Amino acid sequence: MTKVTAQLSVSVDGFYAGPQFAGDGNWMDSAESAAFFRVTRWATEAMAWRERQGFAGGEPDTNSDVIAETFEAAGAYVMGRRMADGGEVPWGAEPPFRAPVFVVTHRPRQTLPREGGTSFTYVTDGVASAVEQARAVAGGKNVAVAGGGSLVRQVLKAGLLDELELHVVPVVVGTGLRLFDADLDLADKEAIELTPTRVIHTPQVTHIRYAVRGHAPLVLDDRGSGGGPTVTRN
Repeated sequence: MTKVTAQLSVSVDGFYAGPQFAGDGNWMDSAESAAFFRVTRWATEAMAWRERQGFAGGEPDTNSDVIAETFEAAGAYVMGRRMADGGEVPWGAEPPFRAPVFVVTHRPRQTLPREGGTSFTYVTDGVASAVEQARAVAGGKNVAVAGGGSLVRQVLKAGLLDELELHVVPVVVGTGLRLFDADLDLADKEAIELTPTRVIHTPQVTHIRYAVRGHAPLVLDDRGSGGGPTVTRN
């Protein structure tokens, strides 16, 4: 059964990158990239990630197994235009996805074919359309929302996400691009409930997988009285 999944590396205080780089100069020298490379270090040191990028070396450890599993489970991808544009040159002629990628954008562009089974299709009619197109070609595998964080929030906000995996890195970065932000448009007494389905701990990172249960009201508990949910008395 095809699931819509997302996975993202975050600091303990919930950031997936530093403050957004919006000026001239080299993104690699920015505060955004510094925090991003810190929270993704566990991945770039893993053998499965390095092999997929065409690099040598890496550790054949638990983190590598998690990455290999994620690649194997994905039959199609959805990503944001900023991520696609930023990765186009470094990914080269044979990007690591090896599956169709649907890019959510407001700027039309012809489909960009690449070697190794990857293609980039630019979708201008919204995130729901991109997810549906990805689902149609996933071949029963998962539709993986590759990011960035803003796109993950859009998919979650739209009620399209079935599974979320957070790779929580033991570092506090203080400021930057936060995964969960106010643009989820939750009501004052509303939340999105998650159920943990798997936790894998390593010294570098803790992998927490959640099933997304959806929107639910926030209800005050009984504060130990034993009488169930609190009832307001006049």
